[in-house]
Amino acid sequence: ASFFLNNTFRLAFFLQVLFFGFGWLFFMRKLFKDYEVRQYVVQVVFSVTFAFSCTMFELIIFEILGVLNSSSRYFHWKLNLCVILLVLVFMVPFYIGYFIVSNIRLLHRQRLLFACVVWLTFMYFFWKLGDPFPILSPKHGILSIEQLISRVGVIGVTLMALLSGFGAVNCPYTYMSYFLRNVTDADILALERRLLQTIDMIISKKKRMAMAHRTMFQRGEVHNKPTSFWGMIKSVTTSAPGSENLSLIQQEVDALEELSRQLFLETADLHATKERIEYSKTFQGKYFNFLGYFFSIYCVWKIFMATINIVFDRVGKTDPVTRGIEITVNYLGIQFDVKFWSQHISFILVGIIIVTSIRGLLITLTKFFYAISSSKSSNVIVLLLAQIMGMYFVSSVLLIRMSMPLEYRTIITEVLGELQFNFYHRWFDVIFLVSALSSILFLYLAHKQAPEKHMAL
Repeated sequence: ASFFLNNTFRLAFFLQVLFFGFGWLFFMRKLFKDYEVRQYVVQVVFSVTFAFSCTMFELIIFEILGVLNSSSRYFHWKLNLCVILLVLVFMVPFYIGYFIVSNIRLLHRQRLLFACVVWLTFMYFFWKLGDPFPILSPKHGILSIEQLISRVGVIGVTLMALLSGFGAVNCPYTYMSYFLRNVTDADILALERRLLQTIDMIISKKKRMAMAHRTMFQRGEVHNKPTSFWGMIKSVTTSAPGSENLSLIQQEVDALEELSRQLFLETADLHATKERIEYSKTFQGKYFNFLGYFFSIYCVWKIFMATINIVFDRVGKTDPVTRGIEITVNYLGIQFDVKFWSQHISFILVGIIIVTSIRGLLITLTKFFYAISSSKSSNVIVLLLAQIMGMYFVSSVLLIRMSMPLEYRTIITEVLGELQFNFYHRWFDVIFLVSALSSILFLYLAHKQAPEKHMAL
């Protein structure tokens, strides 16, 4: 028994080291490839958060496959949740406040004190977050694990629903060739010609400004400066014949430069659309076009089901796989081992959910980091991304639990405590519906205004 226990700990430890190494490489090769790493504590915190987040998904797979005995899985669940909550609630917010204060020169000497003030402020709002939501049973103590995970779950589920709602709408919009506007080579050439003409006008006007500056400088060198009071008044109030109105020309140059930026962006957009049109004609493009139609149907179904769940206050009691197999077996009237196949299909479904969740979140975090990061703010942004990532994965466990057959979610339910799980599913449906409908409206307006903007330019 001791040999088996040692092997289980070695397996869990090896996988956590593997996840930590992957998080470390992702940090170095993706996030910080353009920056010098000066604060290794940021890299360690990000990698630890990633490692323990992935370990929770690993333990879900272990629950389905029956890897390790139940007591070992319970111990690893408890340890993993305690560490990830310690990181998300105490460590990451403190270091975020510390690096924010470190970037302010006036507070640099007392940065440790002000970092504690920032962390206490975070803790106040984090704790007050649980007041409006029915997320806890009244018997839970202040320092219980349920108090922390329930609040982390609210933030994470909100983030998941927002991303899921936008992704469910944006994915078919991106994949389907139906939404591509018709772009020809003549359109691109006409816009490029306008861009070149605008650049030529900017160069011409800047040359006029340079020549005017040169003429004024030469006149200042040749002519003596007026010494009398009336001479100075005359030099200010009058201008030499043939001189340019430099302020007016500068305004014209500014307007033309703004126009050139808009034309350049529109030209790049036309080139990208043209490439997407050519790509949609390939086999891979047709495959993604088919996926776009599939996801559009899924989006409509998901919005419909979210609306039904909200209106009728409905939460599923059975996981979707088992329920689907039961309906199929009853409809076809065949003999079928529902328990056996629900286990294997649930394993595949949960595996797909886990892989796509991790991949999608890492891609989103990378794009977000490149969009707003700088040499001074990079540490703070990475820690914010670690905070978002940890909360996202913790809330994923709360929601994936419903996709698992009842016998596989026993330990997860026991470890998470007496949370109001139904609330999280209803809250996800509400935020998902708002996010999806807002995304449909936003993409509709953007798609409608694109041709009008092209015609205006």
